[in-house]
Amino acid sequence: MKIVLQRVKEASVEVDGKIAGRIGPGVCLLVGIERGDSKNDAEYLAKKVVELRIFPDKEGKMNLSLQDIEGEVLAVSQFTLVGSVRKGRRPSFDKAEAPEKAERLFGCFVDLIKQRGIKVETGVFQALMDVHLINDGPVTFFLQSKGSY
Repeated sequence: MKIVLQRVKEASVEVDGKIAGRIGPGVCLLVGIERGDSKNDAEYLAKKVVELRIFPDKEGKMNLSLQDIEGEVLAVSQFTLVGSVRKGRRPSFDKAEAPEKAERLFGCFVDLIKQRGIKVETGVFQALMDVHLINDGPVTFFLQSKGSY
Protein backbone atom coordinates (compact mmCIF):
# COMPACT_ATOMS: atom_id res chain seq x y z
CA MET A 1 0.00 0.00 0.00
CA LYS A 2 1.09 3.52 -0.71
CA ILE A 3 -0.26 6.71 0.83
CA VAL A 4 0.26 10.38 0.17
CA LEU A 5 -0.60 12.02 3.51
CA GLN A 6 -1.26 15.74 3.67
CA ARG A 7 -1.86 17.61 6.91
CA VAL A 8 -4.94 19.75 6.32
CA LYS A 9 -6.94 22.53 7.93
CA GLU A 10 -9.97 21.14 6.08
CA ALA A 11 -10.69 18.86 3.14
CA SER A 12 -13.60 17.56 1.12
CA VAL A 13 -14.31 15.29 -1.81
CA GLU A 14 -17.08 15.77 -4.38
CA VAL A 15 -18.65 13.23 -6.72
CA ASP A 16 -20.98 14.51 -9.44
CA GLY A 17 -21.03 17.93 -7.78
CA LYS A 18 -22.15 16.57 -4.39
CA ILE A 19 -20.04 16.38 -1.24
CA ALA A 20 -19.21 12.73 -0.48
CA GLY A 21 -16.99 13.50 2.52
CA ARG A 22 -15.78 16.54 4.46
CA ILE A 23 -13.42 16.96 7.41
CA GLY A 24 -11.96 19.70 9.58
CA PRO A 25 -8.37 19.66 10.85
CA GLY A 26 -6.55 16.38 10.28
CA VAL A 27 -5.13 14.54 7.29
CA CYS A 28 -6.13 13.86 3.71
CA LEU A 29 -4.96 10.43 2.54
CA LEU A 30 -4.60 9.39 -1.09
CA VAL A 31 -4.42 5.58 -0.88
CA GLY A 32 -3.04 3.23 -3.54
CA ILE A 33 -3.37 -0.53 -3.18
CA GLU A 34 -0.98 -2.89 -4.96
CA ARG A 35 -1.40 -6.52 -5.93
CA GLY A 36 -0.47 -8.66 -2.97
CA ASP A 37 -1.26 -6.07 -0.30
CA SER A 38 -2.95 -7.59 2.73
CA LYS A 39 -4.62 -6.75 6.02
CA ASN A 40 -1.11 -6.60 7.54
CA ASP A 41 -0.28 -3.70 5.21
CA ALA A 42 -3.54 -1.96 6.16
CA GLU A 43 -2.87 -2.47 9.88
CA TYR A 44 0.68 -1.13 9.61
CA LEU A 45 -0.38 2.01 7.76
CA ALA A 46 -3.51 2.66 9.85
CA LYS A 47 -1.35 2.63 12.99
CA LYS A 48 1.27 4.83 11.32
CA VAL A 49 -1.30 7.39 10.14
CA VAL A 50 -2.97 7.68 13.54
CA GLU A 51 0.24 7.78 15.62
CA LEU A 52 2.55 9.81 13.34
CA ARG A 53 3.57 12.97 15.22
CA ILE A 54 3.14 15.63 12.54
CA PHE A 55 1.03 18.27 14.31
CA PRO A 56 2.59 21.19 16.19
CA ASP A 57 2.73 21.34 19.98
CA LYS A 58 2.63 24.62 21.95
CA GLU A 59 6.24 25.33 20.92
CA GLY A 60 5.44 24.78 17.25
CA LYS A 61 7.38 21.48 16.99
CA MET A 62 5.89 18.47 15.25
CA ASN A 63 5.18 16.49 18.37
CA LEU A 64 1.45 15.63 18.35
CA SER A 65 -0.42 12.84 16.57
CA LEU A 66 -3.82 12.73 14.93
CA GLN A 67 -5.13 11.10 18.12
CA ASP A 68 -3.58 13.84 20.28
CA ILE A 69 -5.35 16.64 18.39
CA GLU A 70 -8.57 14.65 17.86
CA GLY A 71 -8.12 15.19 14.14
CA GLU A 72 -10.11 13.72 11.29
CA VAL A 73 -9.25 11.74 8.16
CA LEU A 74 -10.41 12.10 4.58
CA ALA A 75 -9.36 8.88 2.80
CA VAL A 76 -9.55 8.74 -0.99
CA SER A 77 -8.71 5.61 -2.96
CA GLN A 78 -6.32 6.47 -5.79
CA PHE A 79 -5.05 3.61 -7.93
CA THR A 80 -2.77 5.93 -9.93
CA LEU A 81 -0.38 5.96 -6.95
CA VAL A 82 0.70 2.46 -7.88
CA GLY A 83 1.14 3.31 -11.56
CA SER A 84 4.57 3.21 -13.13
CA VAL A 85 5.88 5.82 -15.57
CA ARG A 86 9.38 4.37 -15.88
CA LYS A 87 8.95 3.18 -19.48
CA GLY A 88 7.39 5.04 -22.37
CA ARG A 89 4.86 7.83 -22.06
CA ARG A 90 1.77 5.98 -20.88
CA PRO A 91 1.48 4.90 -17.23
CA SER A 92 1.33 1.19 -16.51
CA PHE A 93 -1.03 -0.03 -13.81
CA ASP A 94 0.16 -3.66 -13.78
CA LYS A 95 0.90 -3.44 -10.04
CA ALA A 96 -2.58 -2.19 -9.09
CA GLU A 97 -4.81 -4.61 -7.22
CA ALA A 98 -8.03 -5.80 -8.86
CA PRO A 99 -10.87 -3.37 -8.06
CA GLU A 100 -12.92 -5.81 -5.94
CA LYS A 101 -9.95 -6.77 -3.76
CA ALA A 102 -8.72 -3.17 -3.57
CA GLU A 103 -12.15 -1.93 -2.45
CA ARG A 104 -12.30 -4.54 0.34
CA LEU A 105 -8.79 -3.71 1.56
CA PHE A 106 -9.48 0.03 1.39
CA GLY A 107 -12.61 -0.54 3.51
CA CYS A 108 -10.57 -2.59 5.98
CA PHE A 109 -8.00 0.23 6.20
CA VAL A 110 -10.73 2.80 6.89
CA ASP A 111 -12.30 0.56 9.54
CA LEU A 112 -8.93 0.10 11.27
CA ILE A 113 -8.55 3.87 11.59
CA LYS A 114 -12.11 4.22 12.88
CA GLN A 115 -11.41 1.53 15.48
CA ARG A 116 -8.76 3.87 16.90
CA GLY A 117 -11.44 6.49 17.58
CA ILE A 118 -10.77 8.69 14.55
CA LYS A 119 -13.56 10.16 12.39
CA VAL A 120 -13.05 9.06 8.79
CA GLU A 121 -14.79 10.34 5.67
CA THR A 122 -14.19 8.84 2.23
CA GLY A 123 -14.77 9.42 -1.42
CA VAL A 124 -16.59 6.94 -3.67
CA PHE A 125 -14.53 3.97 -4.83
CA GLN A 126 -13.76 4.08 -8.60
CA ALA A 127 -15.62 7.37 -9.10
CA LEU A 128 -14.21 10.49 -10.68
CA MET A 129 -13.73 12.80 -7.71
CA ASP A 130 -12.79 16.40 -7.03
CA VAL A 131 -10.68 16.65 -3.91
CA HIS A 132 -10.46 20.04 -2.21
CA LEU A 133 -8.12 20.80 0.65
CA ILE A 134 -6.25 23.46 2.50
CA ASN A 135 -2.82 21.97 3.08
CA ASP A 136 -1.56 22.97 6.52
CA GLY A 137 2.11 23.86 6.39
CA PRO A 138 2.32 22.51 3.74
CA VAL A 139 3.11 19.18 5.39
CA THR A 140 3.10 16.17 3.07
CA PHE A 141 4.51 12.67 3.55
CA PHE A 142 4.71 9.54 1.40
CA LEU A 143 4.08 6.31 3.30
CA GLN A 144 4.25 2.74 2.09
CA SER A 145 3.91 -0.60 3.76
CA LYS A 146 6.70 -2.35 1.82
CA GLY A 147 10.20 -1.31 0.84
CA SER A 148 12.06 1.83 1.77
CA TYR A 149 10.84 5.41 1.57
